[in-house]
Amino acid sequence: MTLRAVEEGTHNAPNVAQYTAQPQPVSNIVHKDSTQRASVLQHVSQNVRRLRHAADMSQATLAEKSGVSRRMLVAIEAGEKNVSLTTLDRVAEALDVAFSDLIQAPDNRDPSRINELAWAGSIPGSKAVLLSKATATREVEQWEWCLQPGEVYPSQPDADGWSEQIFVFAGCLTLMLGDQPQTIAAGEFFMFASNQPHSYRNDGDVATRFVRNVVI
Repeated sequence: MTLRAVEEGTHNAPNVAQYTAQPQPVSNIVHKDSTQRASVLQHVSQNVRRLRHAADMSQATLAEKSGVSRRMLVAIEAGEKNVSLTTLDRVAEALDVAFSDLIQAPDNRDPSRINELAWAGSIPGSKAVLLSKATATREVEQWEWCLQPGEVYPSQPDADGWSEQIFVFAGCLTLMLGDQPQTIAAGEFFMFASNQPHSYRNDGDVATRFVRNVVI
């Protein structure tokens, strides 16, 4: 899957390293024999068909625009074909929609709570889950944070249109939005508009580690 609009910036940090992803072989979206494949392949099938009709495109036209064979598109719309993330990215671009629009449940329109399995590897436990999405007008900053027990980081409101995505992978984070606490445990994620007073707090007795994406 092509990562669009990911550029590390300097949100309150003087030295933020740039990282350029190197091309790697791309495996398939959830395999046909996976017990988790049914829902995501059904979502892809329904969404591609619905969005193609909405764009008033035939399968032949979509095949020409995306560079994906018509035979492949027929199989995708039937929910019968393994498909790579790169192929889905090409289909999404041809339909002028986001990648997430293809794998998200058709009845789920909340971009902050997508939580869809997008890829499963050949070794059990290898997987990629799309948690949420946000529109970026300029850039996205990716941060790794560690708060020791009792630590608090207060943050001033950001500009209108900014948002933050939090994923906790160790400990437990208390996110204060104004005077309202939001507890985010390890393995959980949360997304919020950051144009409001907010702070991060570790009320536990072990270090809290989390990834914080600032969407500008």
